[in-house]
Amino acid sequence: MLRGSVLTAGAYAFSQVLRLGSNLILTRLLYPEAFGLMALVSVLLIGLSMFSDIGLGPAISQSDRGDEPDFLDTAWTVQVMRGLVLWLATCALALPAARLYEAPELAMLLPVAGLSLLIGAFNPTRIDTAHRHLLLGRVTMLDLASQAIGIAAMVGLAMWHPSVWALVNGAIIGAVAKLVLTHWGLPGQPNRFRWEPTAGAQLIHFGKWIFLSTACGFLLAQGDKAILGAFLELDELGVYNIGYFLASFPVMLGGAVVGRIMIPIYRDHPPAASAANAARLRRLRFALTGGILLLLGVMVFAGEPLVRLLYDDRYLGAGAIVVAIACVQMPMVIGMTYDQSALAAGDSRNYFLVMAARAAAQTFAFLLGAYSGGLAGALIGQFVAMVLVHPLIVWLALRHRSWDGLHDAVFGGLALMLLALAVATHGAAFTAI
Repeated sequence: MLRGSVLTAGAYAFSQVLRLGSNLILTRLLYPEAFGLMALVSVLLIGLSMFSDIGLGPAISQSDRGDEPDFLDTAWTVQVMRGLVLWLATCALALPAARLYEAPELAMLLPVAGLSLLIGAFNPTRIDTAHRHLLLGRVTMLDLASQAIGIAAMVGLAMWHPSVWALVNGAIIGAVAKLVLTHWGLPGQPNRFRWEPTAGAQLIHFGKWIFLSTACGFLLAQGDKAILGAFLELDELGVYNIGYFLASFPVMLGGAVVGRIMIPIYRDHPPAASAANAARLRRLRFALTGGILLLLGVMVFAGEPLVRLLYDDRYLGAGAIVVAIACVQMPMVIGMTYDQSALAAGDSRNYFLVMAARAAAQTFAFLLGAYSGGLAGALIGQFVAMVLVHPLIVWLALRHRSWDGLHDAVFGGLALMLLALAVATHGAAFTAI
């Protein structure tokens, strides 16, 4: 558990350093409009991926057949078929998206960018097997290597021809690099096309609720950009995306750790099984939540100086956005270690119900806030929604005997203290949004 957490956290931190370095170079080579266009492309690609996800990775992690070749090959076959459908969907959505966002460039960008989804569909299930057993060292290094290749390609292409196409083509090169590296660099038998009816039925039974849950997850993770694309100009959306990238680092780091280690932990060491399991999980949860909240506090107080230090005058508006988003995300952090207990128990139905309620509340509040108060109103609405849905997360955790009241009380109080300090010291920044 400790090794997996350290590897995941370290790899994610190094990954973000790579992204930040490339971001600093690319913002000097490209204009904010390019980042706004790429934000729209990313939202649509991520949306398609999440709206079609049937949870093959979690299914392999929690299933008692997760190491059997027939099961893995059936999952890989489904994954490849899904990738082909996703690419065709990007082609079909290109023109409607270009008209909706009044960005003609999307008509050509989306079909090309969608190739990264098709390429990624051929990634071997040996990646999921490594996650299942918390054997993350080699797969982590290969992930970082492929990301470095993609980033280097983006920078090189932007220097040669500074346009949004450098970002799109660099992402495709990164996807190809990951496919090649994981195919040759991970041990195990290669996947082949196979359909075993029993395995297929098990994947579909588990995945039908994951499919709906990840559709809701898109609204939670990317709904802000999809909505703001209709309210902001492309350069404003590009500045927002820069601020979001910096402010969301702590939460994305926590999500990477939770997503990789919590299902195996809940599966093999359920907290309800013994007092020792519960005590170990409490220590792990305190470390994760406390670390993420403290990092968000750093972003609140260092966000504006950091933006002034790293970016030129075109991006200075991102400083206030960093401060605001770091504050908005604090309620979400308190409950982020609970929901994986449901997936570990195979309870994807109730996991979906909670995700659906969270997505509906957050999207409605964000839209209402955007209409009534612009970007500032949208972020306030998002914060209120996160607070209101926390009892649903507690309900899900109670069903699987994984809730920790002391944890929520301690870190709820810490979050309130950080928010009070943020309002007292950065009131002017909030009004500038």
